[in-house]
Amino acid sequence: MIQYFEIGKIVNTHGVKGEVKVLPLTDDPKRFNKLKTVYISSAITENMQKYNLEGVKFHKTFVLLKIKDINDANEAEKLKEKFIIIDREEAVKLPKDSFFICDLINCEVYDEKVNKLGILIDILQTGSNDVYIVRDENKKEILIPALKSVVKEVSVEKKKIIVELPQGLIDDEV
Repeated sequence: MIQYFEIGKIVNTHGVKGEVKVLPLTDDPKRFNKLKTVYISSAITENMQKYNLEGVKFHKTFVLLKIKDINDANEAEKLKEKFIIIDREEAVKLPKDSFFICDLINCEVYDEKVNKLGILIDILQTGSNDVYIVRDENKKEILIPALKSVVKEVSVEKKKIIVELPQGLIDDEV
């Protein structure tokens, strides 16, 4: 299971006092209000540096962060294009039967008869329900609605998902 999450990307500086402008990569940008410390790095586990946060503000679709010991625009400029990273323990608590997308990616997907359908490669967030993009060994993609009536079992520990496909979802006649 992934230990760290990228929750934002520093896209620019803001002002002259060392604030940074962050593009949130999370469903709920207000979660930044609860953070006391973050890691900043170009990639997860690559020279991650721990920083304390002094302030959080919101501006349009961005989060403005004041990071302790970053006191001018020149220092803040060095953080541009890096990611805001948190430990899994700092992540928001999910409701029962909800999962982080990163935990589902690369899971093997099987039908209820234990036939392997492929690997979950991405998830579309449509608003009403998510849609799993599953790619089989022939590189053919299947779009599976992530509904309780379809997704019967998820084991992130075993990297396995069992689904009951709606009739007509896969056209075997070719």
